[in-house]
Amino acid sequence: MVQKYQSPVRVYKHPFELVMVAYEKRFPTCPQIPVFLGSEVLRESRSADGAVHVVERSCRLRVEAPRLLRKIAGVEHVVFVQRNVLNWKERTLFIEAHNETFASRVVVKENCSYRVHPENEDWTCFEQSASLDIRSFFGFESALEKIAMRQYTANVKRGKEVIEHYLNELISQGTSHIPRWTPALAREEDDPSQAEQREPDSLEVCGPSSAQDLAPESVSTDGDKLDADYIERCLGHLTPMQESCLVQLRRWLQETHKGKIPKDEHILRFLRARDFHLDRAREMLCQSLSWRKQHQVDLLLETWRPPALLEEFYAGGWHYQDIDGRPLYILRLGHMDTKGLMKAVGEEVLLQHISPFINENTRQKFLIYSGSNYQGPGGLVDYLDKDVIPDFLGGECLCNVPEGGLVPKSLYLMEEDQEDEDQLRQWRETYHSASVLRGAPHEVTVEILERESVITWDFDILRGDVVFSLYHAKQASTPSPREPGARADGQLTDRGWALGADFSCVEAPLICREGESIQGSHVTRRPGIYLLQWRVHSPPAHVACSLPGVDDVLTALHSPGPRCKLLYYYEVLASEDFRSSKEPYASLFESLLSSSPSGKPQLKQA
Repeated sequence: MVQKYQSPVRVYKHPFELVMVAYEKRFPTCPQIPVFLGSEVLRESRSADGAVHVVERSCRLRVEAPRLLRKIAGVEHVVFVQRNVLNWKERTLFIEAHNETFASRVVVKENCSYRVHPENEDWTCFEQSASLDIRSFFGFESALEKIAMRQYTANVKRGKEVIEHYLNELISQGTSHIPRWTPALAREEDDPSQAEQREPDSLEVCGPSSAQDLAPESVSTDGDKLDADYIERCLGHLTPMQESCLVQLRRWLQETHKGKIPKDEHILRFLRARDFHLDRAREMLCQSLSWRKQHQVDLLLETWRPPALLEEFYAGGWHYQDIDGRPLYILRLGHMDTKGLMKAVGEEVLLQHISPFINENTRQKFLIYSGSNYQGPGGLVDYLDKDVIPDFLGGECLCNVPEGGLVPKSLYLMEEDQEDEDQLRQWRETYHSASVLRGAPHEVTVEILERESVITWDFDILRGDVVFSLYHAKQASTPSPREPGARADGQLTDRGWALGADFSCVEAPLICREGESIQGSHVTRRPGIYLLQWRVHSPPAHVACSLPGVDDVLTALHSPGPRCKLLYYYEVLASEDFRSSKEPYASLFESLLSSSPSGKPQLKQA
C-alpha cells in the first residue's frame, strides 16, 4: 500500500531571498539534522542570465531502524538524489528527491516548493509532499513502512526549525536583507568587473531564464489551501501525520465533491472519530454527505420550523459550553413524554440505542452516573465549569431548557393526519442501495416498448470507484411480461452473449469516483431491453508499473476494496410525454425557419 504525506502551507515571515540563503546553509552537512550525514554536488548549471540555478546532489541519510532490520538490509545509511531548481526571477524553488538505495524494492518520492506568499511579497510559503511505496523488502514490508513514516513525520517540523535557526543566525550577524535578483546586463553596467570574475568553466550554461522545462512536478498551487498557522490557531495542535490526513481529505473533497464541502472543523471530527485512519474517515464522511443529500438535511435546516407542540413538550435545548468550548446540549429524558410526542408529531419508530450494536469508539464516550456521584471529583466538574452546571444537577446556573410534561391525548394525530408521513416515507424509498463486487456487477433492466422514450438516472457513489454503462438488447435472455419501465435486478445477458452481436453499448462507459453524484438521461432510438450496469473500476495494468505522481499516489492511497456501494434512482419518461415537452421548442424553431427566405433561422437585432 502506498503511504502518502502532504503538509499544510508553512509560512516564513521573511523575504524569499533571505530564506534561500538560510536554506543553502544546510549543505553540505547540517549539525541540526543528525540523520543528515552529508552531501556532494553531482551536477550544477545556470541559465545564461543567471536567473535559474539547477543543482543535483547526492545526500546520505543515517538509517534509524532496529539493529536486526539494518543487519538484514546490510546498510547503515541510504542515498537520496535531490534536484533543486531555483528561479531568482520568479522567486521559486522546486525540490525533487528520490531514493537511490533499494530503488527496485522501495520507491520514495518527495516534492517541496518555496514560493512568495500570495498576499505578502515579504513572506515565503513552503509546501511538502511525499509518497512511500514498499514493493518487497525481505518480508519486513509492514514493519519498514511504519518505521519509515514515523521517522519521516518526526523530522518534518524539524526542517522548519532548522530554517528558522539559520534565519535567526543571519539576522544576529547583521544580514537581514538580501537584494532581489536583477538582470545580468544591469549588474554588469553597475560593476563591469563582475563579468571577469565569473568562472564559466565550472558551470554548464542552459538556455533562457524560464524554468518551466527545468522545474520538477510540485504541489499544486490551485485552490484554497490550509496553512499551519491557521490549523494551530483555529483547529488546535495536530501532529504532522494528523495535519497530512486533514489536508489530503480536504483536497479529495475539493476534487470530487460537487456540492459545498464541510468546514475544516467538521472534516476533523470525522478523522478523529476514526483515529485519523484516512480511508475509514473518508468512507464515513461520504456516507454522511450522501445521507444529507438523500434526506435533504441542508434544506430542512433552512426551511423547517419545529411545531409549537414540540417546542412546548420537548425537554431539550442548548446550554452554554463545556470547558473545551464545545456547545452543551441537555436532554431531560425523565421529564419527556416520548411516546406521546411520537404519536403527536406522527413519527412511528423510536430509535433505541442498544449497547452491543454501538461502535466501540462511540461507547467509550458515554459517561453514566447514578445517584449523586456526578457532583464530586470525576463527575460533571471535570467537564463543565461550576458556573454553568444546571441547578437541577446541583449547580447554581438557571437552565432554560423546558421541563416537558405529558402530551394530552387530544393532540394525538388521527389516521388521516398520517398521509404526509406516508408520503415522506415513500420519498425515502425512492432511492435504492446496491453493492458492487469485483466480477459481479449490479444491473437493472428496463423494458422499453416504444422509441423516443427517455431513461433518466441519478446515483451517488458511496464507496469505491465504479464504471457506469448503458446497454441495449433486442430481447432478454429469459423474457417475462412486465409493465414498461419495470425494474428487474440481476444478470441480463447470458454468458454466451457477445457484445456487438447480441447486445450493444448505447452510452459510453463512465468512470465514477467515490463521493461523486451522477445524473444523466438517454433517449431510446428503438424498443427492447435496456440495461443499467455498475461494475467495479479497475485501473489499467500499466499504471501499477510506472512511478506514481502526485495524482497517482492519491488514487492509489484511496483505492477501494473489492466491494463498492452506491445509491441509485431511475425513471422512464414515455415518448408522448417527451414529445409534448419538446413542442414549445420545436414550434419556436419552425417559426424561425418560416421567417427566413433562405430556410435558415435568423435572429432580429434590437
